[in-house]
Order: sequence, then structure tokens, then C-alpha cells
Amino acid sequence: MLAIVLVLFLCPIFQCQNEDADVLEDLDLENDTISDLDLNTAARRVPRQLRTTLTKETKPHILELSVQTTIISRYAFTAVSCSMFNRHSAATQGVFQFYIPAAAYISNFTMIVGGRVFPSQVKAKEKKIKKEGGESNGKPKNKDSPEQSEGEMELFRMAVTIPGRNKAMFLLTYEELLQRRLGYYKHVTSIRPMQLVSKLSVAITIVEHSRITYLEVLPLKNGKTPASNGKTPASNGKGPPASTIIKQNETFCKITFTPNIAQQAKIATNGMLGDFVVHYDVEREFGIGDIQVQDGHFVHYFAPKDLPVVPKNVVFVIDTSASMAGTKMRQTKDALFTILRELRPNDHFNFVTFSNRIRVWQPGKLVPVTPNNVRDAKKFIYMISPTGGTDINNGIQTSSALLRDYLSSKDETHHNSVSLIIFLTDGRPTVGVVQSPTIIGNTKAAVQEKFCIFTIGMGDDVDYKLLERMSLENCGTMRRIPEDADASAMLKGFYDEIGTPLLSDIRVEYSEDAAEYITQNLFTNYFNGSELVVAGKLTNHSSDSLHVQVTAINSERSIVLEKEVSLREQEQVTKRRLAEAEVGQNADSYVERLWGYLSVKDGLKGRIRSQTSGERENYTEHAKNLSLTYNFFTPLTQMIVEQPKVLADGTLAEAEPTEAPPPPESSSQLSDDDNSLTPQSLYRNAPPKPSSGVVQATSGGNKLKKSVTLSKTSADGDPHFVVEFPHSKLTVCFNINGEPGHILRLVSDHKNSGVTVNGALIGAPAPVGSHKDQRTYFSTITIVANKPSRSYIEVTTQKVILDGRDRIILPSSSSISVETANLGVVLIANENLTVTIQGTIKFVILFHHYKNPAPYQRDHLGFYIANSKGLSKETHGLLGQFMNEDITLTHIPGNFTMAGKNSTHETPEKNTTLTSYPALKLKDRTVTVMKKSRRIYSGKQTVDCWFAKNNAAKLIDGQYSDYVVSHLFDTGYGANGTNTH
Repeated sequence: MLAIVLVLFLCPIFQCQNEDADVLEDLDLENDTISDLDLNTAARRVPRQLRTTLTKETKPHILELSVQTTIISRYAFTAVSCSMFNRHSAATQGVFQFYIPAAAYISNFTMIVGGRVFPSQVKAKEKKIKKEGGESNGKPKNKDSPEQSEGEMELFRMAVTIPGRNKAMFLLTYEELLQRRLGYYKHVTSIRPMQLVSKLSVAITIVEHSRITYLEVLPLKNGKTPASNGKTPASNGKGPPASTIIKQNETFCKITFTPNIAQQAKIATNGMLGDFVVHYDVEREFGIGDIQVQDGHFVHYFAPKDLPVVPKNVVFVIDTSASMAGTKMRQTKDALFTILRELRPNDHFNFVTFSNRIRVWQPGKLVPVTPNNVRDAKKFIYMISPTGGTDINNGIQTSSALLRDYLSSKDETHHNSVSLIIFLTDGRPTVGVVQSPTIIGNTKAAVQEKFCIFTIGMGDDVDYKLLERMSLENCGTMRRIPEDADASAMLKGFYDEIGTPLLSDIRVEYSEDAAEYITQNLFTNYFNGSELVVAGKLTNHSSDSLHVQVTAINSERSIVLEKEVSLREQEQVTKRRLAEAEVGQNADSYVERLWGYLSVKDGLKGRIRSQTSGERENYTEHAKNLSLTYNFFTPLTQMIVEQPKVLADGTLAEAEPTEAPPPPESSSQLSDDDNSLTPQSLYRNAPPKPSSGVVQATSGGNKLKKSVTLSKTSADGDPHFVVEFPHSKLTVCFNINGEPGHILRLVSDHKNSGVTVNGALIGAPAPVGSHKDQRTYFSTITIVANKPSRSYIEVTTQKVILDGRDRIILPSSSSISVETANLGVVLIANENLTVTIQGTIKFVILFHHYKNPAPYQRDHLGFYIANSKGLSKETHGLLGQFMNEDITLTHIPGNFTMAGKNSTHETPEKNTTLTSYPALKLKDRTVTVMKKSRRIYSGKQTVDCWFAKNNAAKLIDGQYSDYVVSHLFDTGYGANGTNTH
């Protein structure tokens, strides 16, 4: 295999350059792009002017392109699947390319070529020594900005050699939080496969907590690239494009677009169909906002309405250098004329133009909005004539002094107002101060935190890094306008977003003892039609409520909003909405992933604003670690992709088939001969030598025997624990009545074998008439193996994540085998997962899915220890502590009533009265027990066992709380092998 570094071009297409030298110049650590790039094999930027060199004779045919998006409360998960076929006998190059929103993060990319799987892995980007004179003058970089413009798209591209008469499939997933602008959320899907596709489908599912009040599917927006922001509909009419189907109720909507080849050809014969755009909004009321809770995390959406408009003080700073001549200046003037008409009577404004020299329309003041002032301002704009160079520093210094002096005057009219500078340029500094760090420092000193700067860049030759820092360090945002875009419309749209301030100095706070790791919760302004989003982690799982307080200032007074939010009630609402919508695996952790997404964005902004190297390093580490945790491809990470190795004859190099290790001794075996898929095989190193095994990866389409080797030692169901002691031939069982959200240590041998197993609990209501208050199940199980190198497996009911030298994400509905240096994994679709560590330690995880679950049932996992050989004598955990212990059965004198053999709590049978208590002796403890039976292996086998009551008191070392850990990857190891928490 050839491992390469995958570079997203994740740069807007209009920023790309023609020469490789320009691309290499961008690869500088100071600007946080991917280092050590091999341009011969890595995916990279593609100049807009270049077209594919593949001829019609050799270009692979795209059989299917599917884009599936699930939007859960504004957070969008998108999965792209593209299938190609090389119809020729000779190998040829296939190119997969797809435009993704600039604000999105890729979370997985996998190729399947010739039946072999080539996954990707996100790793920390290696540091690169800063070049001498390292000021790069801020050329646009791929994925380097935490701020992206509305509608801005970036190109992901991967080329691979496809053997003759073979298929290739590309799987890409990415995530983004939709931002509310101008009163609605906007989702864009780029459909530009560059050829007509036999089977093309786009599906967008929207699930919201509040009622969907507005939904519109626009005509396809045409344009060679999304960056052109073309305004011309690609399909006739004003409604959705042909073949679009919309199904909707109050809080749920599904939109499908499935054009056949004839319908595609009617739009564009070259496959460049355009952008499929959906607008929507939800119902909201004045108050604290919408708070959603899920699995120990929360997200808070705040977008109050019906507030009075706050007056604004605005200075427009316009670049009038020679490069602005022609279309740019004409469109800028058109936008300014429109903006002038929309200024409100209580606003104050002024204009500053800059080139070689500075001109101020009304020196020394801001003027009120009156008919005469608006008329005179239009004359001033009309007379602007572009000439000379670009003095950015002097332009921002003059405008800042103008606004600062106005605010410090004794005039009371500006109190309870919002002040801002709107700064527009199409180039880099060429006159006066030209060093970006100096300009940034001068700007911050001039602003003095008294107002915000919003920057706008037009075209390709803009120092976007400079504009971004100018805005981020001064509570504003930066907007890009592509070279061939409708600048007038985009300028007007950007002004509309910030032209109606409703609140200022917004602070959102939560109970200190209940929430931590809060994302940005201080906001300078809230503009009409937007939304403030805050997310965090809940620290106190036993707390029933979260105190929320929002303070802000509007045009009249300071306001305070407070509310006690019922966490249990909000979590139940969230679960109910998701269950009703049947959105699948994306719903499992959307709040946590949203929190991770926002936290990474905050970290990237923080490192840009940081003033010291230590502060920058802290932000960098925080954002990098979160990127790796959630497998996000960000400016701080790189994506490694294995490439197929093609032989000289054009065929794909084959790997030897692999078989699972032999089954452990003294264990029970289950077998089910139902039909199943043949698993694919993935190799990170040389494939292991074949050996006999229970689960085999067969080839040639042979049927896979779903045979799994298990022992009785397990934690399954509610959860019911079973421990088998082979030497004494006793089986012991106990229940653990845990709390939803708790994470339990099951096996802990971190110091010796390096193995740790943890399980996360979810809750469900107890059945009617049950003696329990609630049920709990394992929703997630993690297996960490630290020797010889660190790797882990995270298993949910919907997916399996294997992270070692490479990261692989597999749906639980697939059948596949994986071999790494110290891990072996065999997944049988929707049935079970067998994990082998260091050749001998073997765990099996069962998947329990319900087609029509009762209220007290939840999809969950069962954990079985199939072979403990390799675990040390110091192994601990709820199950692990018994691996090397022996136990004896004794009796204590006294009357004791024992339930019948097959009785349960709900169905008692005839009881028997005995003259002594049965008890177990373990270490120096004696534990009274009673005879019971347990069903294991998905109910396929019943075992008799001695049951220890009261949460296994005296049977286990310590108490329940000793086995509750802080997170799923906690490997803490304390005295007696118990958790130190």
C-alpha cells in the first residue's frame, strides 16, 4: 500500500493558483496548512482554469451518486457515495471531486477499489520549521479560516487508478452547523459530477424540536463552480427542480431530488447541474430560547424576536485604488446607493475612501440620517474615481479615529447604540504600512474595544488572512466576495445581516456546578434574523435542572432573562423527537458532536486572536485534540489515505485472505447458519498467516458462517452480569443498578496487558409493575489496547470505530474483518463483533436491535469475555476482577426461602424453605446468594447461577461508585485495581 497525505483543496475554487510553485508557497506552518505534501500522489488544489484531462474513451463512468443529509436541530450530517466503473480492460484514473461548504469539517473518507477497502485516518499535523521572512502576506489557504462566507464552497478531490473492468466507490462524510442569516437557515448541496449519472439522488431530512414555519426549495443555481455564486436558475420556473418530492409535518421534513438522465440533460449535458438549495426556519418565542439535552451535553439556541431596533453608528470605508476600476466599483456603488436608502432615522453614518490618499466625506463627525444627508452622500459616492495604490493602514486608522472621537463626545444620541466599521477592499496593502502584523496591531490600538470591524474582500488578490484577523480581533466577521460573483447583491446581503442590531453585550451563563467547557457565551451584538448558539457539557449527572441566565442591552434598557430548565424533561423531549423521526445513527450523539464542532471553531478563532505564543499554543492544542477526538479534518490535522497498488499489467495487487485466531478452550459456542454477507478484509500490515478459526473471511461469494465463540462471563441486558469460575465449576450473577450517563469500568489491566474496557449506560423507563424505577443498558462500549502501540475500538449499536495507526468507521450493518498490528476485528452485520488483542485476549460484543421496541426497551450492546488468556493477575473492573480469582460455595445456618428454578420476579414458581443460607466465599468476604437463572447470548441459552443482591455488595471490591469513570477512554488505575475517582 502507498500511504499518502490527502490534502483537501478545501480552498474556495476562486482562490486557487495555476502554478505548483504557488501551491507549495502556501504550504507554510505559519499559515497552518498540510506539510510534507507530495504533489504527485496527494489530492490537491485544482486551478479553476484547468479542465479534466481524461478523454471520453478512458474516463470511468459514474454509475451512482448519492448525497444523503440529515439535519438535526440545525446540525447537518452529510454522506456522499459515488460509484464508478472502468469499462475498459486497461487501468485508468478515476477522479472523485465534490464541493463541500467551507464551514463544514470532513469526518471520514473511504475508497473501495476492486473490492478492497482503503480507509483514511486523521492525524495531528506535524510542525514545520518557519521559513525565514515567514510573512506570507496572507494568501488564501485551504481550511485555514474559522470564519466562512455564506454560500462559500470548497473542493475535495481524490484521484485513484481503477483496474480494468473494475469498480471504485468513494465514501465521504462531513458535518456542519447551519447558521441562521436573514431569518432562515440555508443548506446547499453542490451537484456537479461532470457527467450524466445513471442513478443520481439527493435526500435531505430535517428534524427540528420546534415547528417548521418556513420551507422553500429553490430552483437549481447554475454556475461552473459554487464559488461563482451564480444567480441564474439552472431549471425553468420558480419552484423546486423537476423530480423533487417534499414530505413534511410540523417538525419533520424529507426532500428528495432524483432526476433521471433525461432530466439531467435538460438542465446541463455536462453534468454541472448546480446547487440544490433549501431554506427553512422554525418557530421561536421571546424568552430564554431552545435548550436541547442529550447524553451529558446540551446546546442552547437563542434568537429572540419582536425587539426594538438598536440605533447604529456606522462608518463605511471603501477602497478606491486603481484595481477597483470597472465592474467592482460600479457594483460597490450600486450596493451603497441601496444601503443608503435603508438607513434608519436614528442611525448616524459617514464615508471614508482610501487609495494613495484618504478622503473623509464629513470630517470630524458622524451625521444623522436625513433626506439631505442621504442625497449628499449619494453625490459623494457617485463622484468616486478609482486611482492609485492601497493604504489599508491609513484607511482603518482614519475611520477608527473618526468613530472613536464621535463616541467620546458629549452627544447623548449615541448611548444605547451599536457602533461598527464596514471595511471593503479588493487588494493587499501597497502604500504606507504594508506589514500585516503592524497593521493588525495598529488596528487593535485604534479600536480600543469601543466598536466592531466587519471586513469584506473582493476578488482573488486580497490578503484574507489580514482581513480575518482585523475583524476577529475586533468583534466582527470577514466576508469573501468571489471575483466573478454579483458583488452588488453580496454586499447588500452582508449589510442586511448586520444592519439591524437588536441586542448588544449579550452574556449567556449557566449553573457553575452543573455545566463546564462552555463554548463562546459572550457576544458583542445580536442582529435581526441571526441566532446565537452555545453548547457545553453537563458535569452533575444527578442534577435535575440547569439554571440559565441571559443578560443583554437593547435600545431602551438592560434586560435579564432567567429560567430553570428541567434536564430530564428536555432529554426526554429530545429522545421523543428523534424516535418519531427515525433518523438513525446520526441522532445518537448530535449534541456532543455539535459541541465538539463549536469548540474547534472557538479554538481556531482563539489562536488567531492570541497575543502570546503560549496562549496560541494552548488554543492550538485544545482545538487539535478535539479535532482528533471527533475525527475532524481541520487546519490542525492532516488526512492520510492509503492508495491501491496497481501492478504493471494494470490489475490491483491482491492481499492474502485472513482468518480469525483459533477459538479459546473451555467455552460455549453458538452457531447460526443464516445467510450473510462475505466480509471484506482490511490490512494495515502484512496479512497474517492463515489459521483455523471460528469466524472466517471467505472469498468468492461463499456463505459466511455466523459462528461466534463465547463464554458465560458477560454483562448484557439490563445490565445483568454473569461470571463463570471454571475451577470451582460455579457461575455467579449480579445486577448493577447504574445511572443513565454513567460510564462503568468493566475490565482494567492498563498497567500490564494495556487493556481497558468501559461501557456507557443509557436509561429507559421500567416495565409496568416492575420493582425497578428504571432500566439501564450499555449504549457504547470502548476497548483500549495500549500495547504494543495505542489503539482503541468504540462500539455503538449503529457503528464501530477502529482507531489504531489508521482510523476506520464501519456501520454495524456491514460484515468485515480487520487486522492491525495488535488487534483483530471480525464484524458480522447487526449480529456481533469479535475483538482479538495480542492474539489471545478475546472479547465479543453482541448487537441488540428492536424492530418495534416497547417503551422500556432500547437498542443496546452485550459484552462477553470469550478468552481472558493474556490478562494479568492484577486485572480489575466489574468483570475483570474475577478473571484470576476462585470462589467456594458454603452454607450459613438459618431459615432461607429459595425461589423455584425457573422463577423470575414476574412469574414466581413454587418456593423451597431451607435450614441454611447459601453463601459464597471470595477472598476474605462471605456473600449470601440465592439460586437464579439467566438468559444469555440474545436469549439463546439459559444458565443457572448464584445471584448476589444489593448491587453485588461484598461480592465486588469496594462499591458501585468505584467503578464509575469520567469518560469512555479513561484508563485510570488505582489501589486494588479500582478507579481512582
